[in-house]
Amino acid sequence: MAKLKPWFHVVTPREDLRENRPLDASEFAVNLDLIREGKARKDYQDPERFFERTYLTRNLRDLAAQTARRLSGITVETSPVFNMATQFGGGKTHAEAVLYHLAQAGPKANNWQGVQTILQHAQVKAVPKAATAIFVGQKFDPLTGRGGTGGEPKRHTPWGEIAWQLGGAKAFSVVARHDEQGIAPGGDVIKAFLPDGPALILMDELLNYISRERQRKSGQSDQLYHFLQNLSEEAHGCSNVVLCVSIPASEMEMTPEDHRDYEAIKKLLDRLGKAVIMSTENEIAEIIRRRLFEWGGLPDDAKVTASSYAKWVIEHKQMVGDFDVDSAHDRFLASYPFHPALLSVFERKWQSLPRFQKTRGVLRLLALWVSQAYSQGFKGAHADPLIGLGTAPIEDPYFRAAMFEQLGNNDLEGPVTTDIAGKKEAHAIRLDHEAASEIKKQRLHQKVATVVLFESNGGTTRAEATLPEIRLAVAEPDLDIANVETVIDGLSGSCYYLKSVNNRYWFSLTPNLNKLLTDRRATIAKSAIDERVKQVVQEVFKAGPSLDRVYFPDKTGQVADHAALRLVIMAPDQVHSDSATAKLMDQIVREYGQSGRTFKSALIFAVPESSEALREEARTLLAYEDISGDLETSKRLDETQRKQLEIDTKKAGRELKEAVWRTYKNVERLVKDNTLQGIDLGLIHSSAAGSLTELIINRLTSQDEITQAVGPSKLVKYWPPALKEWTTKAARDAFFSSPALPRLLKPDAIKKTIADGVNQKLIAYAGKTASGSYEPFLFEPSSGVDESDIEISDEFVLLRAKDAIIDKEPRRLTRIELTPASASIKPGDSVKFSAIGYDQHDSPFEDTPVTWSATGGTIDPGGRFSAEQLGNFRVEARSDSFVGTATISVQTAPPPPPPGKGCAWQGTVPPQKWMNFYTRILSPLVSTTPGLKLQVQFEVPPGDSAIEAKVEAAKAALRDLGLPEDVQMR
Repeated sequence: MAKLKPWFHVVTPREDLRENRPLDASEFAVNLDLIREGKARKDYQDPERFFERTYLTRNLRDLAAQTARRLSGITVETSPVFNMATQFGGGKTHAEAVLYHLAQAGPKANNWQGVQTILQHAQVKAVPKAATAIFVGQKFDPLTGRGGTGGEPKRHTPWGEIAWQLGGAKAFSVVARHDEQGIAPGGDVIKAFLPDGPALILMDELLNYISRERQRKSGQSDQLYHFLQNLSEEAHGCSNVVLCVSIPASEMEMTPEDHRDYEAIKKLLDRLGKAVIMSTENEIAEIIRRRLFEWGGLPDDAKVTASSYAKWVIEHKQMVGDFDVDSAHDRFLASYPFHPALLSVFERKWQSLPRFQKTRGVLRLLALWVSQAYSQGFKGAHADPLIGLGTAPIEDPYFRAAMFEQLGNNDLEGPVTTDIAGKKEAHAIRLDHEAASEIKKQRLHQKVATVVLFESNGGTTRAEATLPEIRLAVAEPDLDIANVETVIDGLSGSCYYLKSVNNRYWFSLTPNLNKLLTDRRATIAKSAIDERVKQVVQEVFKAGPSLDRVYFPDKTGQVADHAALRLVIMAPDQVHSDSATAKLMDQIVREYGQSGRTFKSALIFAVPESSEALREEARTLLAYEDISGDLETSKRLDETQRKQLEIDTKKAGRELKEAVWRTYKNVERLVKDNTLQGIDLGLIHSSAAGSLTELIINRLTSQDEITQAVGPSKLVKYWPPALKEWTTKAARDAFFSSPALPRLLKPDAIKKTIADGVNQKLIAYAGKTASGSYEPFLFEPSSGVDESDIEISDEFVLLRAKDAIIDKEPRRLTRIELTPASASIKPGDSVKFSAIGYDQHDSPFEDTPVTWSATGGTIDPGGRFSAEQLGNFRVEARSDSFVGTATISVQTAPPPPPPGKGCAWQGTVPPQKWMNFYTRILSPLVSTTPGLKLQVQFEVPPGDSAIEAKVEAAKAALRDLGLPEDVQMR
């Protein structure tokens, strides 16, 4: 969609508004006396200018047309008496000014804007010039009266003043005595002072005059009632007299007596005349446009904007309540540059306020509004296509003052400046600043909060802003409607005076739970927070698989050293980024108290990322619980707040547990290079698994670092190369001591592995007797072995299949080998040969008896050959039918070197290069050179306080590898 033009580039406000000089509310009030005296502002005094800025509503046009007909002597479809029955500030005096200018100008008014429309409806060619009289109740003082100087008679009563204005001294003389004595004239007297030609009598603010007269107990208020009755009757009897009366005063200022008089006069006028309501909701926009803008009709860009907004509303019709989407386009056109929701809120909500002035008050507010928006728009602050309800310049103190004047008080100053605008730290401003770019750009928090303020009637009644009303009021063509709910949630969770029930919102004068919570949070002790955090961490980790757990260790001895998987939960303040935490975990892995730790691989560490979120959530929960337990505070809460407190307390409990999930996102465990390595679980929450412990187990299982079971073939694969026999205990322990192996979730799972291995003929299971024999010996059993038959101890061993077969079959000699296989010596020298017998499994027979024989010399029973002659000879060792041979060369010169060469090396290798030394040097030699021998020597210098524990751990590891464990202490 093409970018819509800002409203201030499409239409232009009046000059005073452009220059940030919005008029005071009184400037929008028409003063008939000043117009009559020629002293009113130009907008009201100059009739041509006045009509240019006056929108003829349907009712105002009808009033003017009837008046024109009546003054022209036409009594059909006219009324001689009009009761301006609109509310205080509703445009009634403006309507009387229209009639006054028409009657004063007569036919000269024909060319004024809108007059031809009036004449067409009146079906007359011109408005006749008429005698006029104006009585303004709040201006006329009964004590001082008027006149008495410059040849004018003194007038003390409304009838004296009206007679004087209609016919001068001659007319006044008719009622002079009535004026002097304060007695209302009868119909004959009134008829006598009425002119022969057309006459227009305008009476404004009568209740103000009556109230003052009643206070001085002069009886004039009753006399005025009689005068109105008599005057109305005479006007009714004349064909060219019009009486137009405005009664109201502010209802907020009415006494019971005022209400009584108001009702009496209203009934009187309604009986003889016609009640007139000057404007409807649909016409207010046009009135305002002509009063606030240099209005010349709707530009094309305005029509584009209206269409775009209407399209959005139609597309979201299910979300904007009872707004009539069928007329959406027309309504946006009719209200431009205002959003329809802005203008309608005054009709729907604000008109019930006692001090609200329907036209004058709205004009004053909107004048300030337009002036601020125009100024801010051209400064580049905002480029709104429409002036929406949410764009009210709440931050401007003059606008707030005008708004509070209409509300009747400024009690909401604190809530408004705290939650919406007026202070830079207001919640809506802060939330917009912290929000995502789209919401921030639209300043949506401020708009929504402002809409709630206006739609909820400012909190002066129990009116509420509904969610559909809010959506409609902030509607824009590019608005993502889902953001409205996001913003409402943010405001509800932050504002101190915003209240809500079932998606209905309002600003209150009393603080909500957010304010109570903020105050109470500041009183929660650190020790209570720490205690609750640790309690909840234990609750969260307690759930899930049956696994040993150790909470918050600070010493190595607090973590047991057993052949079983163990989850170590570090304390909330032992955060992952702290080097002290890493050092402590490394110590726990290496040490167990004063000893070395055997089962290093059995440990899994859950480490917090940071403790701040946990502490804040715990503080919030404790604050809610504190409020709930405070009887005095609870008494001040209404039923809705108490229910909300219960909901929020439960929610805070859930949020604290969720914070544990988010915080304990790091897992540390020993890896193959014998160092601790971490896993970041990412952004996790309680829906990711049945428990946090289960999630950790699942993640390590998916990476083959934890296993439910081990297959027997893998057990053979993991077999220590130096061991023929592997005790069942050592086999199980290897899965918890060596990081090269996966960890068993349950240690006894090894029993099934052993049983399956025996049944699959991959291994043998045997008990080792004191004499070294096997009893029992289970290999290739006729019936299956069950895991319940397996015992885990040092007395039971495992053998691979090849070794089991050896022990199961009788051994027999199959060959003899001599060492050395060849030799070269000088005459007279000797060399000793050894004979080794091998069985059918290629295992050596110890002490195989042989008979020696040789050529070229002698050989004794021990295998020593002595050379007697030069040449190449043969040595034999015979046992039964098996013969082993070797060759010997007796030469006087050194023998030629054997083909190829060997190598040897000795030196010191730093620990950090041990793996590289094996990978790059030894491994290639092992794979290509049979018979490679490796001798290892290590020496640890004095000074290690834990050397004894480490020596014990080294011995255990040497035992696992089948190597001598004679580590010497020095």
